[in-house]
Amino acid sequence: MPSLDRKLLRDLVSLWGQILAIVLIVACGIASLVTMMSTYESLTLSMDAYYSQYRFADVFVQVRRAPNAVVSQIEAIPGVGQVRSRVVVDVTLDVPGLADPASGRLVSIPEEPQTMLNDVVLRAGRYIEPGRRDEVLVSEAFAAANRLKLGDTVGAVINGRWELLRLVGTALSPEYVYEISGTELLPDNQRFGVMWIGREALANAFDLDGAFNDLALSLTPGASEAEVIFRLDQILERFGGLGAYGRNEQLSHRFLSDDIAALQVTALILPVIFLGIAAFLLNLVLARLVSTQRDQIAVLKAFGYTNGEVGLHFFKLVLVVVLLGAAVGIGLGRWLGGGLTQFYTQFYQFPVIEYRASLGLILGAVGVSAIAAFVGALNAVWGVVVLPPAEAIRPEPPASFQPTLVERLGLQRFFSPAGRIILRNLERRPWQAALSIFGISLAVAILIVGRYQNDGIQQIMAIQFRTIQREDLTLVFNEPRSGRVQYDLAHLPGVLYVEPFRAVPARLRFEHRTRLSGVTGLVPNSQLRQLLDRHLQKVPLPPGGVVLSTKLADLLGVEVGDVLTLEILEGGRPIREVPMVGRVDELLGLTAYMDVQALNALLQEGSAFSGAYLSVDAQQLPELYKTLKQTPAIASVSQRETALRQFQNTIATTSGVFNGVLLVFACIISVGVVYNSARIALSERSRELATLRIIGFTQAEIAFILLGEQGLLTLTAVPVGWGLGYALSQWLNQSPAHNTEMFRVPFVIQPSSYLFTLVVIAIAALLSGGLLARQLQHLDLIAVLKTRE
Repeated sequence: MPSLDRKLLRDLVSLWGQILAIVLIVACGIASLVTMMSTYESLTLSMDAYYSQYRFADVFVQVRRAPNAVVSQIEAIPGVGQVRSRVVVDVTLDVPGLADPASGRLVSIPEEPQTMLNDVVLRAGRYIEPGRRDEVLVSEAFAAANRLKLGDTVGAVINGRWELLRLVGTALSPEYVYEISGTELLPDNQRFGVMWIGREALANAFDLDGAFNDLALSLTPGASEAEVIFRLDQILERFGGLGAYGRNEQLSHRFLSDDIAALQVTALILPVIFLGIAAFLLNLVLARLVSTQRDQIAVLKAFGYTNGEVGLHFFKLVLVVVLLGAAVGIGLGRWLGGGLTQFYTQFYQFPVIEYRASLGLILGAVGVSAIAAFVGALNAVWGVVVLPPAEAIRPEPPASFQPTLVERLGLQRFFSPAGRIILRNLERRPWQAALSIFGISLAVAILIVGRYQNDGIQQIMAIQFRTIQREDLTLVFNEPRSGRVQYDLAHLPGVLYVEPFRAVPARLRFEHRTRLSGVTGLVPNSQLRQLLDRHLQKVPLPPGGVVLSTKLADLLGVEVGDVLTLEILEGGRPIREVPMVGRVDELLGLTAYMDVQALNALLQEGSAFSGAYLSVDAQQLPELYKTLKQTPAIASVSQRETALRQFQNTIATTSGVFNGVLLVFACIISVGVVYNSARIALSERSRELATLRIIGFTQAEIAFILLGEQGLLTLTAVPVGWGLGYALSQWLNQSPAHNTEMFRVPFVIQPSSYLFTLVVIAIAALLSGGLLARQLQHLDLIAVLKTRE
């Protein structure tokens, strides 16, 4: 073995504690990169394969009723590939074993299996038989959540008639990877499910023989989606078309693509921070190693070793750190990535999802970490290369000393000798102190980032589900009902208070920007659905004009006082100019609000409502549910508490798992940074501390000097880290991953998060201090005091 390699092994052994800490930090960076990028790759590949194999459509549109003859006109639109017309209806279900009413979406399929857009994947059982009007395929998630078996029956209110539907198979569809109804933003597989039923049976039941109310189509390569949507809306307008939209606005795909995009953004940010800290520590360690090995470097050069060979020797130390960190990080990242990919299958329904961590990703992770490490070490190694042998063989010149600020102010009498030594050392080595503070503050910042999203999720649950939404139940009617419906609802069992609302689909336009959304009309001074601004103050609903959620207003580029073009996609499809009169800071979805009477007037209709918010007596819920299940006018029933639980089980759980991994990494980094800082301080101060021991300082006093200095640096670094963490969290909060159209994570950091970081850093400092105290007890005074003069 070459002499330099034997020296490298001795250096690794002597620095094993610091090397281990840096290896763990590099491993955390690589593991986070591999975990999130491999999950991103796996979900993206699974999604693309699923969409391609089962022909997920590119454009969707719902209509009131259109004759089948219109399909040929749509097929003639330039850029249109395949077209599939369907009958799609939402109904109320009575599921065995479920007390409250569930909602089902009946989607028509051909009587015989055939290739089609948005095809179904048969998972168990068989396809429906021709002529059997009661046979359905049910979504696999709905069947599993309700423990339904093949052959079971589910009651359904179909166009005012009570029917029993028999389950003959379970299935999936690329249209419902994320299975939600559209009235809710989160999946509730127990209370909402998709069922596929024969076209003829469903069309007959809803008087749609020879007609359709739902259309899906694919585009040819190079086709203009916007042009196809424009032509499609023109054709379907007279049939009650509700506005066509592309795949990017399809609800299931939107949630999935937003989650995938969030993974990608996170995978590009956090590993850079981790590896940056590792590079910073490597620079400190190598700089210290160079300073203590000046004489050895001089001897090596004097014996003929070139600058390149000596520099390469120190770079090999960096390479060892990178390779060890890569080995640990890749293994940990693949394990965590596989688990995270499988975790996502709880919320997204794929027929097959295969975990993949490509060779390119692995090599890229190692390459990025190597570049970060070598860049961090470059300055220290360059100091080795340019150091002349004659200069290196001389000891470093002593530092110049002068009275400290404390001494110039005459305050030294308030400090013990050990305290004055601590202050002198910090003031006379400001750059070293600043670097130590910066390194520890980065660890604190990582901990803040790991906590902030959890604080934001908790804020969503507190504001959205406790302050904004105050109703117990939300009812949606199968068609608008007259104003007297609120009095009918008030007489239902257990109903304490009723607030009806009117909801219509609409296209909002401002200048060249447009959004397909909806307008909800609320009663004045609504109590069960609050409208709040960013300061959580109630926003009044004026009798004229529209109030937009902040996100929707930003997407349209509209300010209070601007006039919007509102195209209602229902009834007579009126187009009106409406002023924007306010903003509300809702955290879920994109919504526009109006006074319900103003909306009724805009629609040129009398008092009419689409649904109602109810406050109910919990003791009478079973009786109320029984009544609602058998009420033909009710299309869906949703509970606020159920929605809250679903939010906790989806977004909060996903965020919790991710933040849990991040916090583990952050804690490892915190311990590594604090320990390295303390260990470097011991190496630099060992001669000074040994001298103090010899001239009479006790073991406790020199421990106080070293640990007190580190404690002071750590306490100074904590508020700096809080500031860095706050800024970094605020920057992340503005990224697309945390500010989507579906939900926005509010920027909030609770005092408990700052306290948590302080506790973690304090524990890391105490552990590091305990290790240093043990090393001080075994300090070899004679060896340390040997000089090189």
